This record gives sequence, C-alpha cells and structure tokens, in this order.
Amino acid sequence: MANEEEQKRIASFLKQLQTQFDALEEKPFCRPAEPKITMLPMSDGVKLYTVCFTPAQAGKFPTILMRSCYPAQEPAYRLTAEEYCKRGFAYVYQFCRGTGPSEGTWVPNVHDRADGKITADWLAGQDWVESIGYFGCSYLAFTGWIIADILPKKFKTMYLTHYGTDRFASAYQCGSFRQDILTAWAMGNAGFPISADYMQSVRYRPQMQVDTDLWGQKIDWYRDWITSTNRSDAYWQSGLWKELSEIPGKVKIPIYIGSGWYDHHLGSTLRTYEALSPESKACSVMRIGAWNHGFQPCVDGIDTRHLENSDVQSAFQWFDTVLRKKQIPQGCVRTYQIGADCWKESRSFPFQHRLDRVYYFDGAGKNDGAYSLLTEPAEADTPVSYRYDPEHPVPSHGAESLFYTSDEVGSKEQPPCGWRDDVISFVSEPFQEDTSILGKITVRLYVSSSAKDTAFTAKVMEVLPSGKSYNIRSGITTLAYRKGPDAQRESYTADSVVEVKIEMWDVSWLLHQGSRLRIDISSSDCPQYSVHTNRDGIWALQDSSVIAEQTICTGKIHPSQVILPVE
Repeated sequence: MANEEEQKRIASFLKQLQTQFDALEEKPFCRPAEPKITMLPMSDGVKLYTVCFTPAQAGKFPTILMRSCYPAQEPAYRLTAEEYCKRGFAYVYQFCRGTGPSEGTWVPNVHDRADGKITADWLAGQDWVESIGYFGCSYLAFTGWIIADILPKKFKTMYLTHYGTDRFASAYQCGSFRQDILTAWAMGNAGFPISADYMQSVRYRPQMQVDTDLWGQKIDWYRDWITSTNRSDAYWQSGLWKELSEIPGKVKIPIYIGSGWYDHHLGSTLRTYEALSPESKACSVMRIGAWNHGFQPCVDGIDTRHLENSDVQSAFQWFDTVLRKKQIPQGCVRTYQIGADCWKESRSFPFQHRLDRVYYFDGAGKNDGAYSLLTEPAEADTPVSYRYDPEHPVPSHGAESLFYTSDEVGSKEQPPCGWRDDVISFVSEPFQEDTSILGKITVRLYVSSSAKDTAFTAKVMEVLPSGKSYNIRSGITTLAYRKGPDAQRESYTADSVVEVKIEMWDVSWLLHQGSRLRIDISSSDCPQYSVHTNRDGIWALQDSSVIAEQTICTGKIHPSQVILPVE
C-alpha cells in the first residue's frame, strides 16, 4: 500500500510539473535525442552516474547542469531534461557519490566541491556544449554554491534557490537548534534506513546519543551539528563551512537567488546575497515570495492571486535570457508583500525602511486574555510571570523554519489569547491606517528566570477586525546568547533582570487599517527549535530538564518592546 501511495504521489507531482512546462511561452520546437549515461570517474576512481540529454539535431547547445543526492526524484529530472531539450537546451544531471547508481560512500557535503569541479570541467570540454548554467534547489543549490568560485569560463550563470552559504544561520538561532530541518534531514539522509519515531527522536535526551540509541548507528556529522553551538566554533570557522561562506564574495557571474518568506533557508540566503561580490551583485537577482520550501503558498486568510510561484517558469526564463539571448540581467531585489498581494523591487539589501515604530509591553491588567501594547512605556513597572516546563513544550504552529512538519509552516490562524498559561499575549489598539512593514522585526525584552539558562520566544501576529490572528514572524533567544544570533555564549545569574534580543528574519507585510498587533511571549516552539531544558551548557549533552519560573518586566524602568520597520 505504501509503495502504491508513493507511486500516486510521484505521478501527481509529475503531472503538476508537466503542467508548468506546458504553460511556458517558449513552446517545444525540437526533439530530444536518447539520453546518454556516463559513469564519470572522479579523482579517486569513484564513478558517478551522469545523464546527458541533448536535442536530436547536431550542434552546440546552451546546457544546464544539476547535481543531486535524491535518486527518488529522477523521474522529475528526466521530465525536466526532456522539456529543456524540446526547447533547444542540453541538460545534464548527476547523482552525488553514494546515492542512486553512483559509486562510493554517501557523506553529506564533504565530496561535492571536488566532484563538482571535475564534473564541471568535463562538461565544459564537451564539443556539443556552447555555454552552461547551473540549476539547483536546496541541497542541489549547495552543490552549485560549493563550486561557484571555481567554474570554467563556459559557465555563464547559476540559478540557485532555497539555500544559503551561511550554514550556521541555517542550523542555529541564538543557541537553539533548528530540529525540524536538520534532525529530520539527518534521519532521511543518514545513508541507512531509520524507522524511529520522529518526535521521539526530536525530544530524546541526551540528543548526542539519539543516533546510536534510536537510529541504530553513530552519525559523526550530525553530532558535529548539534554540539557546535557557537558561530566561532572551529566546525563553522574552518574547513568546508568556512570555505562555503566565503564563496559568494568570489563569484563574478549573474546568479538568480530565490527564497520564500517561509523557507527555512531564508536567513542564510539573505546573508549570501549580501556577501556577493559587487561585480556579481550588479547583475544578480534575489527574489523572495510568500511560499515554503516547496514553492507552495502558505499564508492563510490572505489573497495571493499574484504569487507567481512557478519555479519552472522562473528558471527557464532566467536561462533563456542569459544563455540563449546572451543578455546580462540588471541586478535587483524583488519581494512579494504579504497582505498587499503585489511585488516590489529595490536595488539594495539590507532593506531600507522609513522609520522604526515601537510598541511597549504593559503587564498592568488583562482584557480578553491579553495584556496591552502601548505606543509609550507605562509609568509603573509591572512584571508578568509564567512557569515553563520543558516536558510540555508549545507546539510549532505557523512558523518560518519548518520542513518535516510541513503542515505547520507559514502564516496560520493562531489560537486565541490565553490558550496556554505559558503563552503570554500582548495586543495593541487598532491601526488607524494601512502600515507597511519591510525588514527585520525585533523584540527586546527585560526578563528574569529561576534557571541558569533558558529560552524566550516571541511570535508577532496581525489580528484582523474579525478577531482572527495570523502569525507574521517568530523568533527565539536564550539567556546564554541573549545579545543576538552571532554573539558568544555568556553566563547568567538566576533571578537577575537582563535584556534579551529576539531578532526575526526580514519580511514584507501590509498591516491593514483596523487590524491590531499581537505579540505572544513564551519559552518553547517545538519542533521548530530544540526544547530548552532550563539547564546551562550544550543542549545536546543534557539528559534531564527542570521547570523554570519566567518573568517579563514591563514599564519605564524596563521598557520591553517590539520594533517594527515601517516603510
């Protein structure tokens, strides 16, 4: 039954893919030749399964290269290759070592620079290749980025989506590990089958032993991820990940960088674009839409008629422009504004906004389960306290950094204020006019905790006149990393008041006249982030948890606040 359901899923996906190709303005005008399979030898003799599609007629063709570690998706790769060939392109895809029919042992990331370089040089030497573009999404984009600075001259452009070269930003947020991305990915790409329950794996303690205790085999690269909690750790600042982070500054060719407001690689993608060399940035495009990692719409309760989320159409237009028409793109940043259902264009990033609009938390009195957000800090200091029990974390519902738990990613209708005792809501008065947000929303809290380390989360929402709330952005910090995502770990004295900073990913959102702003503060968001045990030290080594008494301070002396970047 499972195999039959998988066959149906694949057939449905291929049908959708074919529909997108059929919608292209460029209609088929030639016939693909029979594909040629080459077992391409690497430097150590390992041979990689490489499939070349070309048009049936003789000649030199603009060519697309893609390297993948997902052999189950080969039917989609074949269909894509055939459709490109029908439109005058050649198309080559290859499976990474140890995946599919390729020889060797699968170890994520490690061999892709050397293997990719050999493959790129080989392809550039083929007499039927006129020019080359690299195509990839997610891990397939990684295989492009990791060789972007060492490509032969025939490579004229790259189209890389839903991945960024700042791996630390994709793994951690202020000491909290993005489990729904990397723990889930590790379970699905370990190189051996894992049948363990996902949520049991996410909650297992110590996480350092989940591989041997639940999965059946030690995975060194996963252990490296879950124990390297500082940006300054050698794991991130040397070797592969350091090299990857430096590549954008060395690239010279036009690159299409695609992401979604609710794609889990958005934070890393933004850093990647910012790091591009001036030469590349002048002719590169970054485009961010209101979709998830699979380019699917994921903003509920809002009109999205102009989402333009066909990656098939966008990629083909890019390659057709650069490779066949030989036009150099004009560099820009294109962003979809949620709520306005429109696209905007700018020439720069970080995004430029007109002013910071500040709302202050006030803990003096509840109304309909919520405290107030004020435009000025309250005169009196009024603390709000709650108890955080790591054994009963707040479930992720409406989030940016989810993948396995895909039904919960995006902007979702939220529970009413007061739905849990450990989720504290603050709500503003109605907006008197439409208010456009562009950039990073930041929450600054003055807090104390009975624990030596703990977490604080913030979720920013729009409350529509109907009373329904939809999340805009969320974030997390810990007392150990309270000064920001790139800060060093520092100590905390229990029960002392400190300022913590929750910096969220950029967003473009239109808050409507009559709507209200709502902020929920809590201490967990699982499985989007690892559950904090309220113990000090590296999270993955902790084998037990304790309950913590958490306090949010509000008022003039301790002006906890949310800062909106308003256009």
